[in-house]
Amino acid sequence: MAAAAFICSRATMAAALIPRRALSRRFSMSCSAASAASSSGQGAGGVEFTGKVGFLGLGIMGTPMASNLIKAGYQPSPAEVASSCDVTFAMLADPESAVEVACGTNGAAEGLAPGKGYVDVSTVDGATSKLIGERITSTGASFLESRFYLGDVGNGAAMKLVVNMVMGSMMVSFSEGLLLSEKAGLDPSTLVEGPSMVKATYPTAFPLKHQQKDLRLALTLAESVSQSIPTVAAANEVYKVAKSLGLADEDFSAVIEALKSKAQGSKQ
Repeated sequence: MAAAAFICSRATMAAALIPRRALSRRFSMSCSAASAASSSGQGAGGVEFTGKVGFLGLGIMGTPMASNLIKAGYQPSPAEVASSCDVTFAMLADPESAVEVACGTNGAAEGLAPGKGYVDVSTVDGATSKLIGERITSTGASFLESRFYLGDVGNGAAMKLVVNMVMGSMMVSFSEGLLLSEKAGLDPSTLVEGPSMVKATYPTAFPLKHQQKDLRLALTLAESVSQSIPTVAAANEVYKVAKSLGLADEDFSAVIEALKSKAQGSKQ
């Protein structure tokens, strides 16, 4: 079960207002760090929220979000987090984990009730988001898929896949450009800010394995609506090669190593 934490102290948060259509007025809140609030306790343009907020999935994304709001905590079950909090945020690595945390044994749904809210910012397919949403709302709690609110549950998940699909494909193209500039005798540092990719170091901001998972889900979405996305299919294969090279946990910019490997192989 994914790591979890909940905030026992009252927190005031500002910016990124959750739509009132998605949550009841009680849960209309701002959701960034507590430090963003002014000393008066009211963020600029924000709405003061004084309930308890829980986080499920303390990975690369979840840990800093939760750390901005809590200084100490423990790892209760998702059900305990949801039961103890007014609003629970979930950010899991894949559809299977998202379903397990929300709907499984001791899952968040077991701790939810009318008047509570569940916000899922995991990158999953639309069917998974709908499944989770149905389970959450069956408890009487409110459900919001984030980061995009586009009406019916599932639309936000699809849009996030599209965005991540574009990001992943662009990184492959950017990597090709970086290698081409170097091959043409140009200084690669003029193309990219910072030395990481030029020096072949890839500090993880977004794991390569997650980017490949998002491309896979995007391809499934495209097939379901009969949309051809050949560029994405090609990019997905490059990421799969990168994973086979042991780069799954590196930043997704490490995909450039797959292209280097291919180039070296063609010389032999």
